[in-house]
Amino acid sequence: YVGDQIVEVIKIHENISAAEAQKRACEMLEMVGIPASRFKEYPHQFSGGMKQRVVIAIALACRPDLIIADEPTTALDVTIQAQVLKMMKKLQESLGTAMMFITHDFGVVAEICSKCMVVYAGEIVESGTLEHIFENTGHPYTKGLFQSLPNLDEETDRLKPILGLMPNPMDLPSYCSFYDRCEVRCDACKEKNPELIEVEPGHLVRCVHAKKMGVE
Repeated sequence: YVGDQIVEVIKIHENISAAEAQKRACEMLEMVGIPASRFKEYPHQFSGGMKQRVVIAIALACRPDLIIADEPTTALDVTIQAQVLKMMKKLQESLGTAMMFITHDFGVVAEICSKCMVVYAGEIVESGTLEHIFENTGHPYTKGLFQSLPNLDEETDRLKPILGLMPNPMDLPSYCSFYDRCEVRCDACKEKNPELIEVEPGHLVRCVHAKKMGVE
């Protein structure tokens, strides 16, 4: 049963009776918007969005200080995705739990995050608040990601993708990993792997061109 999966997590991590674990599992189902009466139903009886809610209930069952959510809405349609994100944000605020979202969707980032880190080839290339990342973009890779997204405010015939492929993560160059795909690369980019530079309070960029690109 779906409820038993939540009970199992609670009993593994906490020294409580089966009855207490079942009561907690029912509470968790209710918390994510699923009636406790569905405790003894199987996964195939739930929709995709409901399954995601059950997984969230499992994650919250032991009241963690931090939740790491890796692409939690990838397989959901836009409407269900919005519902799940709204629920997760509400739970995060009510429980005071820190949440780390791993996603390729900037729409999700804008909806639920307060800070953002952009990762390329296994390392952080830019980090800061949403305003830093969205309004004062500093790294060429971050800019490329935004340029490859459709914009309802502009008419374009084709999107602008980032050309080339990511380097082999097992054989990264000693210089900037984004060099071969970068439109503003220069000889200085090949001298060494750039360090993260604080271009403004709380806004870090790993690029030798950061200050030349209008980042104040």
